[in-house]
Amino acid sequence: MKKRISKITLIVSIALTSVVSVGYVDSYFEVSKNLDIFATLYRELNIYYVDGADPGKLMKTGIDAMLESLDPYTNYIPESNIEDYKMMTTGQYGGIGALIQKQGDYVVISEPYEGFGAYKAGLMAGDKILEVDGKSVKGKTTNDIREFLLGQPGTSIELKIGRPGTEEPFVKKVVREEVKIKDVPYYAMMKDSVGYIKLNGFTETASAEVKEAFLKLKDQNLQSLILDLRGNGGGLLKEAVSIVNFFVPKGTEIVSTKGKIKDWDKTYKAESTPLDTEIPLVVLIDGGSASASEIVSGSLQDNDRAVVIGNQSFGKGLVQSVRPLSYNSKLKVTVAKYYTPSGRCIQKLDYTHRNEDGEVKAVADSLISEFKTVKNKRPVFDGKGIAPDIKVKREPISDVSVSLLTKNLFFGYATDYRLKYEEINNPSEFMLSDNDYQEFVNYLSDKDYSYTTESEDLLAKLEETSKEEKYFESIQKEYNELKEKLSHNKKEDLFTFKDEIKRILETEIVGRYYYQKGQIEMSLKEDPNIEEAIKTLNNKELYQSVLAGTNK
Repeated sequence: MKKRISKITLIVSIALTSVVSVGYVDSYFEVSKNLDIFATLYRELNIYYVDGADPGKLMKTGIDAMLESLDPYTNYIPESNIEDYKMMTTGQYGGIGALIQKQGDYVVISEPYEGFGAYKAGLMAGDKILEVDGKSVKGKTTNDIREFLLGQPGTSIELKIGRPGTEEPFVKKVVREEVKIKDVPYYAMMKDSVGYIKLNGFTETASAEVKEAFLKLKDQNLQSLILDLRGNGGGLLKEAVSIVNFFVPKGTEIVSTKGKIKDWDKTYKAESTPLDTEIPLVVLIDGGSASASEIVSGSLQDNDRAVVIGNQSFGKGLVQSVRPLSYNSKLKVTVAKYYTPSGRCIQKLDYTHRNEDGEVKAVADSLISEFKTVKNKRPVFDGKGIAPDIKVKREPISDVSVSLLTKNLFFGYATDYRLKYEEINNPSEFMLSDNDYQEFVNYLSDKDYSYTTESEDLLAKLEETSKEEKYFESIQKEYNELKEKLSHNKKEDLFTFKDEIKRILETEIVGRYYYQKGQIEMSLKEDPNIEEAIKTLNNKELYQSVLAGTNK
């Protein structure tokens, strides 16, 4: 009997091996065949295409198109872009230290980073770059100018600058430096012993910066903490794990990953001694919180360790790894999906099942599953990002503010304001008076900031459709009356939405004097998410009921 069972086992083993081998051979043959087709096609194009083609450019176009059919996070990184990759992971680069944007024919400085080359050389937001090392850059793109500004630390560059309010252009010599963009640009104590940490990214120093900020706040009588991940698009997985580790006991599961290759089936647990497992904690998220931000917020939520406040997060549950290629190029490839401690994957878009036209759809509601948090068994759901425990209503920005932003009129006025006033009050005290606001209205008097409201767009669509269906003549009188009622007065909108416009303008102006830190501090003054967070942290019963799942 034993002999017969052994024989059967051997036959099954041989059969399985044969299937695997055949599958491998078929796959290998398909790969080899298609690589051969691609190579011969590429060679024939290079030889016979009538106008000639740049081989490198042609290849990159083909690679990019191929990867585009997968997901937006799987990318080819040629050797020429390796510095960009390094900056993404380390937050460091060699350059003058400034944000730039295109305005008309030229690129302008939109924000010099405090303490770096552009700042030290006296460059200001609004400065127009006319020449680089004696050569005109009129018509150049931001990417073109960026290539000029980047370079080895210690090297210098000469910029010919046109500054609003200054008659003659002038030349500035700017020394490039090793620029490190901070993951934590701002932290502070707020009222009622509530601390605040703004985390903008997850580069190699993220956890160290969060730890440093936390310990400094502890020295200032920190009793509860707000960790702000709004607008944080993510970064390194290990940094997200380390930050969660600060607030959960050693041995706590933080996140797991599952991929096609077994090497990517991993579970990450808290391995270090935490900073504080008891301090009341709120995490702020919004639609710009993605990837590593969702690992932090989702893990703290699943472990019933923090109250999550704000709006639904982005929904990126995919993990990338960077693989080396020949000639110093690299491939950033999606290798796994990550799962929060409850077992949910929060990936929102299903890239494996596209429509015939290539459109990617969100995971269907019928496929959304319920999971339970680890300790208190609260319901949480997969497939849609992280849903906040307390949702804060997000007021849409007005059409007039959108127009003023897109046409750089806030930016332009702030530039003029900075040239007019040498200094202003600190961000916590700065406020535009009614007379100041009237000056802004006067500034706009000869500017074009035309726009249409959503209601006007719908009305125009109604006119178009009714004309196609031959109904317009019969409704024209009513249509004209409605159009007249909806027609907005641009100047009137400046006062209808005065509070909103004023807040945006104040934040823009503060940035000219106090840079990124000042803008963050200014933006927190009337922030409903911050108000909700402080209210929750200061009400122990409310805080505990949210974590227990009993708050309605």
